[in-house]
Amino acid sequence: MRMHAMVGDMTVTKVSAGPGETSADVREWRELLARHADLTCALDRALQAGHALGMSEYEVLERLAELPEHSAKVATIAKSVHLSQSALSRVIGRLEVAGLVERHMCPEDRRAVNVRLTDEGLRRQTEAQPTQRQVLAQRLHAPLVKSCEPAPSVDSGQFPVS
Repeated sequence: MRMHAMVGDMTVTKVSAGPGETSADVREWRELLARHADLTCALDRALQAGHALGMSEYEVLERLAELPEHSAKVATIAKSVHLSQSALSRVIGRLEVAGLVERHMCPEDRRAVNVRLTDEGLRRQTEAQPTQRQVLAQRLHAPLVKSCEPAPSVDSGQFPVS
């Protein structure tokens, strides 16, 4: 019975003024989702076209590159790139096959796995960074594009590739 009283209280505080109307919070949430989708798509296309990397792969490389020893536990990386451990494991697997990272047992905790950036991984991240930064500069604060336009071709000079 107490639950019914709580539900009644929650309906009194709703933001939407009436049927068919969308609250400011919902509109802002949808805008955030649309901007995230636009950026994610643009980053994926540009990084794939210029550097054969997906956005998540690039994010893992960049986070490792920022660390003094270019190494971290998988659980630490998962928190910083906002991926589940299973999704991150698949990304790390692809990076490992490409020779961009190496996995090692954590010396402090044998249950944990450390991931270390290879020299080739650092080179690829360094080459891809201007592309990622350019896409962010072009799209992050620009008016929202509701569909993901194809990235400019690498040959157009808009995305520098070494």
